[in-house]
Amino acid sequence: MARTARIERSTKESHVLIELDLDGTGRASSETGVPFFDHMMEQLGKHGGFDLTVRTKGDLHIDAHHTVEDTSIGFGAALREALGDKAGIRRFGDATVPLDEALVQSAVDLSGRPYCVHVEPELVGLIGTYDTTLTRHVFESITASARIALHVRVLSGRNAHHVVEAQFKSVARAMRDAVALDARVAGVPSTKGVL
Repeated sequence: MARTARIERSTKESHVLIELDLDGTGRASSETGVPFFDHMMEQLGKHGGFDLTVRTKGDLHIDAHHTVEDTSIGFGAALREALGDKAGIRRFGDATVPLDEALVQSAVDLSGRPYCVHVEPELVGLIGTYDTTLTRHVFESITASARIALHVRVLSGRNAHHVVEAQFKSVARAMRDAVALDARVAGVPSTKGVL
């Protein structure tokens, strides 16, 4: 059974299209009008091993907030849909990823219960046109929409680009493990019988 999703979400602030294949090859393409954010979404696909297509048209004449937020909500919804009933998945994943001086640890539980813990140092305000204060909001939005628990901790780092990129790579690697199918798991990996 294909673990794929296609999500379209339209508001007065944006139109989002997300296509996701959890069992892809890491082929990722993102066009949101926010170049650094596109680079980060492509990290999620590439290092998560997902095929991911992102197309967002947002109200960038105001700022990037709605575009980034709505894309993140769409990605979370696609992740939730592609996981289906979650039968046979590993459920948990974690990864510690270095990027030069930056080091980030992420852990995910595809629990059905949204909770986000995000710890990062204060960073410069902008990377290109990307507002670095949005990084926490990206992960909060994905977490709420996908209904997962996600912890992201920046353990070290000085360069804003490295610190943010290492977060996306670390989350991608943790998700890759969590969504992986495990032949030893019969049904849903929960004593409750549902996630």
